[in-house]
Amino acid sequence: MRLLMRLPLALSAALALAAPAVAGVDEALDDHILPGFAGFAEAAGAMAEAARSDCTAPALAEAYHSAFDAWLAVGDLRIGPSETGALEIAFWPDARGFTQKTIAGLIRSENPVVDDPEAFSELSVAGRGLFALEMLLFDPAYKDYGTESYGCRLAQALTGDLARQAAALNDAWRSDFAPVMRTAGAPENARFLSPGEVVQAIYTQVLTSLDITAQSRLGRPMGTFERPRPARAEARRSGRSLRNVVLATDAAVSLAEALAGRDLPETRAALARVHAAAGTIEDPAFGDLNDPGARFRLEVLQQKVLAVRSAIEQELGDPLGLSAGFNSQDGD
Repeated sequence: MRLLMRLPLALSAALALAAPAVAGVDEALDDHILPGFAGFAEAAGAMAEAARSDCTAPALAEAYHSAFDAWLAVGDLRIGPSETGALEIAFWPDARGFTQKTIAGLIRSENPVVDDPEAFSELSVAGRGLFALEMLLFDPAYKDYGTESYGCRLAQALTGDLARQAAALNDAWRSDFAPVMRTAGAPENARFLSPGEVVQAIYTQVLTSLDITAQSRLGRPMGTFERPRPARAEARRSGRSLRNVVLATDAAVSLAEALAGRDLPETRAALARVHAAAGTIEDPAFGDLNDPGARFRLEVLQQKVLAVRSAIEQELGDPLGLSAGFNSQDGD
């Protein structure tokens, strides 16, 4: 008799866990994803406006950091419009140095493509976006350009192109893809056949973002003990490597909580440990990795990021029966 009474309670508990997953799609969109793209569009637009007023590198540094900060809220998403759009905004990793070659070639030839926004938008992704702009603004070989130089025109072209890309991506998410995610399972929706597929897709994005941070943002510059690779750190020229790790991890947790529709206390505790470990890193660009102590501290930070991933799996994935699915960045 007692067993019979417990079965409906178990069923009710399962349904209670499943319900927030569907509701969490709206929360993930409304509380995190859509505000994230809107915030990046606003920051990129402000940066372009700043470049029209004063195009020099020192004048644009603050606006650049604000735009990159805003991008990290949604920059690891690789779904819908972001599946290809994100690469044009943030072409990294760049193992073969295509960005440096492209920027050097544009400056060397004073290519007039910078004066034609439509033609500029057809440039290789290596010559556009946040990392091309970082090269121009922060690399010692390029950053000292004057207001009457080609570098100024290039800065204005890069910031203007980023503003247009950010606005287009924001519009595509808000007007096109978010409605597709909200109507999962509808007869006319060929992209998502059920609300559960949307939950699975967002959950995969969360875990993939943490993998990118652990394996690429931290793993690439760490290299091996015998051969560290600090020059491979993301955004090292602008000194943002550590900042990007922390902000990307923050964003993954924020999206996980929005999807869950509830607090994730173990995940929050794991995130606090990421912040504590980040506070021990002395070089924010990871340039000191030849020092065993510096490498050890980065290894600890990497472990803490992976612990956030595990906490999300336990607090969000396991109760909902979710696992990481395929992502377009798998195998990169």
